[in-house]
Amino acid sequence: MTIVNRITQLFKADFHAVLDHIEEPELLLRQAIRDMEAELARQEQQIRSDGHKQAELKLRQKQLEQRLHEFDEELDLGFGSGKEDLAKGLIRRKLETQRLLVQLASREGLLSQATVRRQALFTQNRTTLEGLRQKADLFVLHAASRRNPDQSDHPHCMNQNAVVSDDEVEVAFLREQEARSAA
Repeated sequence: MTIVNRITQLFKADFHAVLDHIEEPELLLRQAIRDMEAELARQEQQIRSDGHKQAELKLRQKQLEQRLHEFDEELDLGFGSGKEDLAKGLIRRKLETQRLLVQLASREGLLSQATVRRQALFTQNRTTLEGLRQKADLFVLHAASRRNPDQSDHPHCMNQNAVVSDDEVEVAFLREQEARSAA
């Protein structure tokens, strides 16, 4: 029975090797990056949509605040002319408008918080995508150099030294910052 198990394992190993070769990791990696780009585009669209909704809510709030001011002027007229029924109706509408204004302010605040969270997630995902793009480029170059070792001096294969450390980024950042503050 051990011979059958060993033959089965060899067959599985060969089968997995064939699948790995067929799948073409570079293509799968590129597809994963395209999927991430599509998700980022969707997130960006949602952020823009939230911005439009916030602008609409602020405009509506401004209109309601203007209407409250008009109610005060109308109430002055109603009380000045001694028309209590008119004043009570205006007070009812003023109270309703104030409540609506509070609800809109609450909704705008919640939307603002959600937008801040979405923007932070979007920024994080965009940074992650950029890092993955760089790693994917290196992976593709490395895979190409393994397939064609005689082309390792090809200009595209020289990008393996293009990986930048965090310290190099910090130094370059400080230089750029200094150059801009001097200007």
